[in-house]
Amino acid sequence: MKLSRVTSSPTFASLVVGLVGGLVAAASLPPFGFWPVAPLGIAMLLLALEDHGWARRCATGWLFGLGLMVPGLWWASHFNWYGAVLLMAFEAAFFAAAACVIAPGRGRTLTAIGALTLAEAARESWPLGGLPIGGLPLGQVGGPLLALARLIGPMGIMAALVVAGAGIRILTTALAAKSDGGDGALRRTAHGSILLGLLALLVAWAALAPSGGPALAHRSVAAVQGGGRRGTSAQQTDPAQVTTAHLAAALGVPTGTQLTVLPEDVVGLDGPLVGSWQLASLRSTARALGTTLLAGVTTPVGRQRFDNFVVALNRHGHIIGSVEKVHRVPFGEYVPARSFMSRFADLSGVPRDAVVGTSHEVVATPAGKLGVLISFEVFFSSRGRDVVTHGAQALVVPTNTTSYPTAQMPAQELAAARLQAVERGRYLVQASPTGFSAVIAPSGKVLAQSVLSRREVVTGRIELLSGSTIYTTIGDLPVVLLAAVVLLAGQIRSIRWPGRADGAPIEEPLGDEDEEGDDDEQAHSEGDLMEPELGGAQSS
Repeated sequence: MKLSRVTSSPTFASLVVGLVGGLVAAASLPPFGFWPVAPLGIAMLLLALEDHGWARRCATGWLFGLGLMVPGLWWASHFNWYGAVLLMAFEAAFFAAAACVIAPGRGRTLTAIGALTLAEAARESWPLGGLPIGGLPLGQVGGPLLALARLIGPMGIMAALVVAGAGIRILTTALAAKSDGGDGALRRTAHGSILLGLLALLVAWAALAPSGGPALAHRSVAAVQGGGRRGTSAQQTDPAQVTTAHLAAALGVPTGTQLTVLPEDVVGLDGPLVGSWQLASLRSTARALGTTLLAGVTTPVGRQRFDNFVVALNRHGHIIGSVEKVHRVPFGEYVPARSFMSRFADLSGVPRDAVVGTSHEVVATPAGKLGVLISFEVFFSSRGRDVVTHGAQALVVPTNTTSYPTAQMPAQELAAARLQAVERGRYLVQASPTGFSAVIAPSGKVLAQSVLSRREVVTGRIELLSGSTIYTTIGDLPVVLLAAVVLLAGQIRSIRWPGRADGAPIEEPLGDEDEEGDDDEQAHSEGDLMEPELGGAQSS
């Protein structure tokens, strides 16, 4: 099908489509949450990549990544604008790399599924431990693909999004071929329908897949939110006032509640916890409420480091355990290559580096065996898997998103918590100083949720569970390996049967401006209205 030429440059047209596709996909992310548009954005990317050389595909993929990552990582601009620009450009490069290896003709569907899934897997694990924030799986917590988390995890959700996008692309080209009198409309319709049908079957299986198993016990829980102004840094707040505000808010916890959770670093000290008035107050609160109490604490370790941990007290006020944060926030809780980075940026906002926890973040309490994911850790599936495989019967997330002035980061963190609950088949309790605090079921349903900035206590009932989901058992490796096999199969198909379905050769990479100008002249001389037919290649 010949489409109207939007500009004199076919390169410009494909780049614009790729960029718009990224923006469309970004609308699925929290706090927007329009989950159905993610496959549409991917379909636009795949249409924009068709029948182009590697250089144009790479540029198109990078612009798609920018369209997705600029909105998805906009929160970073509130801290350092040039650092945010570099971060967005770098994260977009993963999509550029994926687009480079997506076959332009035959094999495009297989290579797209493999390449984009592997790109997201790489982005969420490298460098510095990866950055799942802004990832498309977070945008699916309100839709049917969420159930896939208990089966194949967030990487499986990413693969499912690409399958859906590829199906939409194929059906779109089928409609174009039909209206243009082409003979491939029926075949393409069948291919697209098969892809979407298989995806629907997978979602149905995931909905019926095992979760956390039968309840071992029930527990009443409370998440305490002290409230206050958002967009403030640690240097702008008085730690003693933060502690006092949360202890005052805790007075609203119903007496006899079996588990009460206070947020991350709600107790900020310039010395040890033992012997402090803050510990004495925590003990008094636990005794007064008759509750198992968890609270986030930070203490200095020497002059250059600090410890970020969660302490647990029983209803008698005795300390019964603590866990240290394992996965630190780069440039938030530590600065990689600090001496080098100090030449280019003001590091006064991160004066010390956090100690790295080395033990499993599981604490045994009268309220149950609790897996603790401190703040940033909730974004990482590996942390949830670690605590559940070491016996966690429920998940607890003490966090602090107060430094983010908008709802974007709290909303993405809440989405990550919902993913964790489904992935592990566990109830989850999250507490934040200014929100969102929440109680979440293993289905991903939010049972109770706070309002941002408001002082309140979020209460609910949870079940202690010990069953294992399929995803907890198998992890990410099978999905990553399958994506690599699919990518390889697509590349082999592309190499053995090069060209479009109509037999025409695929454009070679455009190496310089002269070649690109020649391409434009050739398009004009042939009377083309745009690039070679979109959807002209056989899908697989």
